[in-house]
Amino acid sequence: MKNRKIFITIGVIVAMILAVWYFTRPAKNTSIVIEAPVKKGLFIISVTTTGELEAKSSEKIFGPSPTSLRDARIWQLKIDDIIPDGSIVDSGDYVAQLDRTELTNKLKDQQIEIEQFENNFIKTQLDTTMDLRTARNDLVNLRYAMEEAQIAVDQSIYEPPATQRQAQIELDRAQRSYDQAVRNYSLRYEKAVANMSEVSTALRKRQTEYEKFLLLSKEFNIRAPKAGMVIYQRDWDGKKRGVGATISSWENVVATLPNLREMITKTYVNEVDISKVKVGQSVEIGVDAFPEKKFTGQVIEVANIGEQLRNSNAKVFEVKIEVNEFDSIVRPAMTTKNIIITDQINDVMYVPLEAIHNLDSIQYVFTGNKRQQVIPGKSNENEIIIRAGLVPEDKVRLVPPDNPEGFRLSMLSEDQMKRLQDDDKKAEEAAAEAAAEREKERQEMMLQRQQSAPGQQGGAALRPGQGQRSGQRQSGGGQRRN
Repeated sequence: MKNRKIFITIGVIVAMILAVWYFTRPAKNTSIVIEAPVKKGLFIISVTTTGELEAKSSEKIFGPSPTSLRDARIWQLKIDDIIPDGSIVDSGDYVAQLDRTELTNKLKDQQIEIEQFENNFIKTQLDTTMDLRTARNDLVNLRYAMEEAQIAVDQSIYEPPATQRQAQIELDRAQRSYDQAVRNYSLRYEKAVANMSEVSTALRKRQTEYEKFLLLSKEFNIRAPKAGMVIYQRDWDGKKRGVGATISSWENVVATLPNLREMITKTYVNEVDISKVKVGQSVEIGVDAFPEKKFTGQVIEVANIGEQLRNSNAKVFEVKIEVNEFDSIVRPAMTTKNIIITDQINDVMYVPLEAIHNLDSIQYVFTGNKRQQVIPGKSNENEIIIRAGLVPEDKVRLVPPDNPEGFRLSMLSEDQMKRLQDDDKKAEEAAAEAAAEREKERQEMMLQRQQSAPGQQGGAALRPGQGQRSGQRQSGGGQRRN
């Protein structure tokens, strides 16, 4: 019994010792240490975008003449048929066929009008002929009557004076009637000529319009002006003008023949990054269709006004990039990946973004067995410049340890902070001087443009009365010269 109590006591003591050991044993370090070396060298800051290739310049394939369409009162035309997008054509080859329905109806109406005007012309011609023939017959009869009156006068010389006088009066009356008829015939003739000219002009006008419509009908068959690759024209909403699309009398481009030796890629940059993008910056270009192909380019245009893309709330700015190299395999509308190099800084230290941590206003990294305060600089999508706090031989942790408070925080010295402040001040002064120089150049350019403007815009800047006084002085000077 006594031995049993001893064994129980020993067992309880052992159990207590094991329990104390279990709960007070040191925790197993399960944190993963992932380190990255501090790099030093060229630091590249870029903006990555997606774009679309298009020709820098192209020749447009036009539909019928806008003037002819407006004269025919045709405002829109449907594309009945067009060759596939990207087809290779030679000069004069068939490209597209436009819907002739509206023009055909107008041609039929013109034919009916021409027939009506031809009938009117013939009717007027017949009426005029009959009228002038009647007038000529009347003239002949009046001339005969006048001759008969003259004979009566000649025969009345042996008659009494009253009879002679009566015969003379009849002769005068016949002469007057004849002269009046001659004048009336002249007026009738002029009127007939005018009537014929009017109906003839109207007929020729309709015939000319009909001929123009026939020539316009030939323009509905679209052919290539030169050899090249046919690319469909895009509407304002970005849709291609294929079969069933319409062109208008004020925008009658059916397709284009791009110059494939000079390509650009059009892309859109988010409003957050647009301030970094400038004309002249270098670009690395990749084509999604040919991942192995790499090209270089240069920013040639940055939009001043932003826009909102469809199905997106983000504001973007259009940027055009010229492709430096030529390759026959690339085609318009291919998707590109563009890396715009916005800045390159030589001989600087940089670390991954994940290595930077914050403690209130202090930024630090885990290196060795301490937390080292650092002063970061510019950053790109993956890395950030370290202006002070590290050396190239250091390594930084990418994943913070489980007990960050156990790492001593090492602060930068006052001398280091002062040097950085001095550097910042010098950089700000240099930037201000550069901005002032650019503003001065801009003002000089504006002044030169104003001085070269014709007539100084009519003297719009003259003070009230100044132009009048100047004119008076000029007038007085002119009088003195006279």
